Amino acid sequence: MPIVPTVAGHLTRSRTVVTHHRHAKRSLECTGSVQSRHGLDWMNFFTADVQLGFGAFVSFYLAGLGWSQESVGFAMTVGQLTGAVVLIPGGALADALRWKRGLAATGLVMIACAALILALEPSFALVVGAEFLEGASAGLIGPAIAAISLGIVGRRAMSARTGRNERFQAAGSALTGLLMGALGSYFGAHTIFLVAAALSIPALIALDFIRSDEIDHARARNAETQAGAPRVSRIPALGKNRQLMWFTGCLAMFQLADASMLPLAAEHIGSGQSAQGSLLTSGLIIVPQVVTAILAPWAGYLSELWGRKPLLLAGFGVEIIRAILLGVIDNPTLWLPLQLLAGISGAILTVLTVVVAMDLTTGTGRFNLARGFIGLVSTIAAALSLTVFGFIAQEVGNWAGFASMAAVAATGTLLVWLVLAETKPTEYID
Repeated sequence: MPIVPTVAGHLTRSRTVVTHHRHAKRSLECTGSVQSRHGLDWMNFFTADVQLGFGAFVSFYLAGLGWSQESVGFAMTVGQLTGAVVLIPGGALADALRWKRGLAATGLVMIACAALILALEPSFALVVGAEFLEGASAGLIGPAIAAISLGIVGRRAMSARTGRNERFQAAGSALTGLLMGALGSYFGAHTIFLVAAALSIPALIALDFIRSDEIDHARARNAETQAGAPRVSRIPALGKNRQLMWFTGCLAMFQLADASMLPLAAEHIGSGQSAQGSLLTSGLIIVPQVVTAILAPWAGYLSELWGRKPLLLAGFGVEIIRAILLGVIDNPTLWLPLQLLAGISGAILTVLTVVVAMDLTTGTGRFNLARGFIGLVSTIAAALSLTVFGFIAQEVGNWAGFASMAAVAATGTLLVWLVLAETKPTEYID
């Protein structure tokens, strides 16, 4: 049998299959008007830009101003605690209010004000207030984006829309991280926060492009309609949803394993006093963002094609491999390709956190409230991770810290396999 025609036939069939899936993915992403879709795209991009001005940049900036480690830690803790506490009421507001775009705009203005305070008047009291504003804004913007997305595209296309949201957020984070780092080096660290505040303007413009008449209020909160009005379940009913509770527990296990991996790796690089340390650390941050930007839309599409559970198992399994390799490989330069794995698991988990929450709250009208609960538990798990595995690494060694994270990720994978049912509906109610 001739080899060349056989190979050519396989290539032709492969191209046909890829083209089919590309068209199917694109059709899911094209729900809603062009104006609203592009508004959502660029709002996600610029919102990620604004939010990136905080986090690691804040601690770097305040340390450069001569703040003590305790003062920096206190200010950062205020922001983190506020962000965690606001998740549930922020989700409840996103469910209850029809003014979804207004909720997002409020969050953007809050974070812009916080950035201006940090840039222009970084006194202790004002910085603590700025961190409070930044933390509170996260509890408003995230639920508002999810609600607007679901309200426009509906349940069937939400997985693809979530993947697209994550693509633009990851792209914004990666590109702005490079820009802010360069501007901070040449013009001073305060420039980072001026840029963050300025980027809130294009974010608000993009938000205005989203057509409010396309946002279905009942669909945005994942409710069924009865006599033209949303039918909303009682809040205690969420606590009786066993699959939702198991899913929240599995995500907590993932965060417990994941949250300390990058900080522990960065700390190891910093302790080595390498001349390339800052460059390596930046690479560890940027590589997963690039991978997430590429893969997130495909994660959404494949969750419709294969179901949610196989992708969840893949995302958890990749985390086990990453933790083991970080513990075995002692050369930080070789950690850069390992961050490709972080991008894969990040693309899967960020998309499926939203999609599975939507599946499990269909008809309840409590979509964003449930996401707030999931976010709060995940935040607590991430905070515990930094304490627990940091202590293990300090007392026993980095290898023990990474091995412990791998064990936690393996436990989470086992829970997904044994207790989580497939949540993709056989038929969407819309």
